[in-house]
Amino acid sequence: MAELVVYGIANCDTVRRARRELSAAGWQHHFHDLRKDGLDAALLDRWLAHVGWEALLNRRGTTWRRLPLETRDGVDASRARSLMLAEPTLIRRPVIEADGQVLVGWDGDQAALLANKG
Repeated sequence: MAELVVYGIANCDTVRRARRELSAAGWQHHFHDLRKDGLDAALLDRWLAHVGWEALLNRRGTTWRRLPLETRDGVDASRARSLMLAEPTLIRRPVIEADGQVLVGWDGDQAALLANKG
């Protein structure tokens, strides 16, 4: 099995659930905390190239709702990238990298994709 890198924030319930389920399934993984370990532009650009900004930008979270309405209105790829670099908690979690593949979020679909790779 390939090693995975799980990106997220430590106190996110979805990230904790994904890490727990990955461990239970025998997947070795490294956890990268976006708050503590940071996010560089090259990493974000790699994710954006794989999944696009619409899939990566978390519009349901508290961080998004706290943004001024004028900031949220008319978000495009460039603005979304800038916002996510400035505030990594705007990224939908977890982001999982495995063998050049980038998965966003955690549900049965992501788990099934990883199971098929294992």
